[in-house]
Amino acid sequence: MPATPNNVPEPSRTDPALIRNFCIIAHIDHGKSTLADRMLQLTGVVEQRQMRAQYLDRMDIERERGITIKSQAVRLPWAPTHDKTNTHILNMIDTPGHVDFTYEVSRSLAACEGTILLVDAAQGIEAQTLANLYLAMENDLTIIPVLNKIDLPAAQPEKFAEELANLVGCDPDDVLRVSAKTGVGVDALLDKVVAEIPAPVGVADAPARAMIFDSVYDSYRGVVTYVRVIDGQLNKRERIRMMSTDATHELLEIGTNSPEMLAADGLGVGEVGYLITGVKDVRQSKVGDTVTSQQKGATEALGGYKDPKPMVFSGLYPLDGSDYPELREALDKLQLNDAALVYEPETSAALGFGFRVGFLGLLHLDVIRERLEREFGLDLIATAPNVVYRVVMEDGSEHTVTNPSEFPEGKINEVYEPVVRATILAPSEFIGSIMELCQTRRGTLLGMDYLSEDRVEIRYTLPLAEIVFDFFDQLKSKTRGYASLDYEPTGEQTSNLVKVDILLHGDKVDAFSAITHRDQAYAYGVRLVAKLRELIPRQAFEVPIQAAIGSRVIARETIRAIRKDVLAKCYGGDISRKRKLLEKQKEGKKRMKMVGSVEVPQEAFIAVLSSDDSAGSAKGKK
Repeated sequence: MPATPNNVPEPSRTDPALIRNFCIIAHIDHGKSTLADRMLQLTGVVEQRQMRAQYLDRMDIERERGITIKSQAVRLPWAPTHDKTNTHILNMIDTPGHVDFTYEVSRSLAACEGTILLVDAAQGIEAQTLANLYLAMENDLTIIPVLNKIDLPAAQPEKFAEELANLVGCDPDDVLRVSAKTGVGVDALLDKVVAEIPAPVGVADAPARAMIFDSVYDSYRGVVTYVRVIDGQLNKRERIRMMSTDATHELLEIGTNSPEMLAADGLGVGEVGYLITGVKDVRQSKVGDTVTSQQKGATEALGGYKDPKPMVFSGLYPLDGSDYPELREALDKLQLNDAALVYEPETSAALGFGFRVGFLGLLHLDVIRERLEREFGLDLIATAPNVVYRVVMEDGSEHTVTNPSEFPEGKINEVYEPVVRATILAPSEFIGSIMELCQTRRGTLLGMDYLSEDRVEIRYTLPLAEIVFDFFDQLKSKTRGYASLDYEPTGEQTSNLVKVDILLHGDKVDAFSAITHRDQAYAYGVRLVAKLRELIPRQAFEVPIQAAIGSRVIARETIRAIRKDVLAKCYGGDISRKRKLLEKQKEGKKRMKMVGSVEVPQEAFIAVLSSDDSAGSAKGKK
């Protein structure tokens, strides 16, 4: 019988032979969270009356969008069908499926011995499925291939089981078929987890070593750190040390998630649980770091730790300048829940005070922006997302550019931009349109493989700057929504990049500056000046809008002056009277042009800078 909430095993010192650590990996919307829900019900850790869809997704945005943003760990008791006498402990980690959170997925995989590779029986293998599978293979994990949503009318289990079997290297009959929605086949899947995934191996009497695979901020208890114990044991009230920062803390509470927090005296080899030290700064519990005891602790950290690096930068400015302190406080609080978020203050002559914020990708940007607006009641302008460039001058000096306004003046020797290796999966009928899109985005074809007779995998090297704006939208529209995209950074390359400035009445507007390829600079300039001509109201004098590279103007539009009819009061009479009035008006306009300044309305900034196009592409990735 499955365990009930009342007979959950005491969560301390479990025999490692009875522990199974696994996670669920899949592309977005292939049913990870729904499968986790069925497992929670089947093992009895959540009572029926408390059950809700996406039980492990705690954030409102996760539940509304149907995506997982943060990993969640849960401890499940399960007595397999073939051996009802031994209740095994299954530690399951539900991982995010989006490319932006790949680092979190890789740390979750490092905390497991096996993984369930979940594929939608109606859609088949997609790009993120492949990316996560390769991550699992790198970690030498036991892979259990599973087809989900077999109850759908559009499901093709036989076809996709063969595709999945070819990929993993097993027999199509070994691919389990389940329906996470109805619960069909989930008990057989749990039995297979017990039978096939190896028990954790570790040295019980060695110095304690535990890997952090996630950390969240609780407003009452401080940082809650999720760990997997590799060697030794961690006990309540002992002092622990974070090996990357050398920070030491006292363990106020230690325990497991079942799925609510359940305190224990300690955690032993192979166990997955949480630590609470009362620390208020999540940056001291970095994902991938190693935790050890302060006294007689380990000397060698677990491998694989690295800081997640921001890929995309965007400026966030409050619509009302007086909200700047609130924005700073809101970013501080969000950083407690998201150690990958980096930001620094910056000022713009046009937009006032704001922050330059680094994100892991467009979905990360979109989620943070929405949380700021929703949870803290802020109205924000987000400038168009851009990437980090490295500029080498002729004198050998180097500049790191995260904002077009930082692009150096003077003689430039080389400009380096980040590049990514993109993997696109799509039906073979769309090969031509995909290749055409990638060529226009300065892509280099790496290779192409047929996964089956009608599905193809295309690999390209692309500049990251070409992907972060509307590449995904274009890809979806050209393939009628069938293509999926995954990418990983592979370094940098030299490119012929220039900074395009927008001059309004001869003055640079820093918020509209952009770094673009020289071949695309003219098109960008023409598009932006035409847009601004429509958005900026007419003045009492003529206003030129120019796009320029350095001192060379490449595009121009003119906002015509509002002309007052000064002759309205003249009913005939001498022509010299009229001429005198016209000359006076002409002098006035000339003087006004010299001292007048053009105010750019807020609506113009929002229309031009708003990253709604880019946010849409992030939303589309769900």
